[in-house]
Amino acid sequence: MSFKELLQEKTREADEIICSFLPKPGIFDNMLVEAMNYSVKAGGKRLRPVLMMSFYRLFGGNGDVVKPFMAAMEMLHTYSLVHDDLPAIDNDDYRRGMPTTHKKYGESLAILAGDGLLHQSYETALKAFESGSENVVRALKIFSDKTGINGMLGGQTADVINTGKTIDDRLMYYIYENKTGALIEGSMMIGATLAGAGDDDIDTVMGIGSKIGLAFQIKDDLLDIYGDEKALGKPVNSDNRNDKKTYVTVNGPEKSEADIINLTREAGELLGTIGNNEDEKNFLRQLFDYLTSRKN
Repeated sequence: MSFKELLQEKTREADEIICSFLPKPGIFDNMLVEAMNYSVKAGGKRLRPVLMMSFYRLFGGNGDVVKPFMAAMEMLHTYSLVHDDLPAIDNDDYRRGMPTTHKKYGESLAILAGDGLLHQSYETALKAFESGSENVVRALKIFSDKTGINGMLGGQTADVINTGKTIDDRLMYYIYENKTGALIEGSMMIGATLAGAGDDDIDTVMGIGSKIGLAFQIKDDLLDIYGDEKALGKPVNSDNRNDKKTYVTVNGPEKSEADIINLTREAGELLGTIGNNEDEKNFLRQLFDYLTSRKN
């Protein structure tokens, strides 16, 4: 099976798992649930749940305990996108080639749908306790750390309040590490943790996630400048429109491309030191290359 076919298979698997945990509409909450589910079902790479499952299998995991966390991570990631797209933040009309949640359902319901997905993500992650695995508490702590004020939310906040301002490199790296990198790191770490990986291996996984997260965001910056709007499914030049300092504006496109290559290589080298599933290891190496050379 080619890498493309394998990635499609793993993405379909992740999508089925995510959809199985989506809320069902009731009598009075049907519009909220519809908006929540629309946001999740709008598509996307399912990168974070795919990474979570692959790192779970890399360390020998073979049960269902990872599935609630896969769905929870995608719900939480989607909530962040719904709120990012709002007029008060990025004011984007399209996401993944479809109208953003606030354009389809209105701003008030989009805010509530994002809130709903945030709450639903924790309700879903807690279902992992039904497995009886002793690793669920450790995984839940990672989920909380990487998504809250010390992770994604903190990075988003720093990004929003400093838009249009002159920021130093230290703050720029903080934003990259947390706004983008935290959920990628967290997905990898949760998968490894649920499979029973030790602390030293989890530290290595975090290092891999940090490098891939940074490379992924640099590539996003390049695509925002040079990407094809139709292929991306969202507007380009949004960073310039919002007067944001990025890795590319500081370092230029050539150095940015070179750094992506180096970060991806370093992540691959770290990957070679952990895990016991060579099939997953080979897939992850190819996935890293794909993510950092993608066109959308």
